[in-house]
Amino acid sequence: MVKETKYYDLLGVPPTATNEQLKKSYRKLALKFHPDKNPEGGEKFKEISQAYEVLSDEKKRKIYDQGGEQALKEGGGPGDFHSPFDIFDMFFGGGKRRNPGEKPRGRNAIHQLKVTLEELYSGATRQLSIQKNVICDGCNGIGGKEGSVEKCKPCQGTGIVIKLRQIGPGMVQQIQQPCHECGQTGEKIKEKDKCKKCNGKKIVKEKNVLECHILQGMSDGQKITFPGEADQAPNTEPGDVVIVLDEKEHPVFQRNGSNLVMKMTITLSEALCGFKRLIPTLDDRTLLVTSEPGEIVRPGELKCIEHEGMPTYKRVYNKGSLIIKFDVKFPEDNWIERNKLMALENYLPKREEYIISDLAEAVNLKDYDQDGSNRNPYTEGYDDDEEEQGNHGRGVQCQTS
Repeated sequence: MVKETKYYDLLGVPPTATNEQLKKSYRKLALKFHPDKNPEGGEKFKEISQAYEVLSDEKKRKIYDQGGEQALKEGGGPGDFHSPFDIFDMFFGGGKRRNPGEKPRGRNAIHQLKVTLEELYSGATRQLSIQKNVICDGCNGIGGKEGSVEKCKPCQGTGIVIKLRQIGPGMVQQIQQPCHECGQTGEKIKEKDKCKKCNGKKIVKEKNVLECHILQGMSDGQKITFPGEADQAPNTEPGDVVIVLDEKEHPVFQRNGSNLVMKMTITLSEALCGFKRLIPTLDDRTLLVTSEPGEIVRPGELKCIEHEGMPTYKRVYNKGSLIIKFDVKFPEDNWIERNKLMALENYLPKREEYIISDLAEAVNLKDYDQDGSNRNPYTEGYDDDEEEQGNHGRGVQCQTS
């Protein structure tokens, strides 16, 4: 049991979630609510990043499970949490530091690409159209004519203005604010000198089509990186475009590492007497599965077909197994006449004999309703009486002489 489930609810996972489940849920939610793609999702993005930071850390998760958010605050306080963008960059492989003298590096652009299990099995090529900023070729990233760019006077070219605010007698406070005169660029261009193509912004939008090669054996959450294909900006090294694969749910197979898992429902007669079934594979072949007569298949039993699972990434001829979990469908009640049951029993293993005592009480079996509709009406009556006494004080007692 955990004290509170807020962080688990934010990520949409149960308190028993594994690290893999946490990663998968965070990945999808972070891409959905990232402010670059969802301007109104900033607060939600911050919350899910904080929840993931706590739950992905074994020590923090243990503290949270035992004492909730309050225990985390007492153990270090909210100031110990990283920026949500740092968490995002660390998760998706960004946040690289630059060496002295190198240009500042722009942020990576993260995109999610939904892929089918068939594409991950056989490989595929997909084209992804994205929009990005490129340096304007009309002004070569200057924003206007040569020599038309001036340093912004209010901020002295820093993009930030410093204001003084008096907070008491003889006490002032310095406050840094973005410069609204230049839009934090530190530069100003006269309207008549601005580039007509980019309107002085130095960059323009451009559509870019990327060819994504999905290799055999790739997995959910795996990244395909296009170096230097993210947004361009003057005097900035462009970041990478990172494509994150998002595996769609398959109606038949579930992937478990290099293995594929499926469920197969068979009848009781098939479980006892053998069967033949056809299984369509992810690469359009058909497998004939045979259970020989006399080989009993039990409910919940697992059997496998070797080398029919997923290919291993970069070692495509090394395949896992196809694991089949069997569900045995039993016949309905009274499916056979009672006078034929004895003949059927002759073919089944003999019953185990039990000595029945004369003192044994005969009871009836009923179907159990997990919703609680099998509650004992007599017990409910006693419960109501106890509640009534709890609300109105103790009941009337008989007097003794």
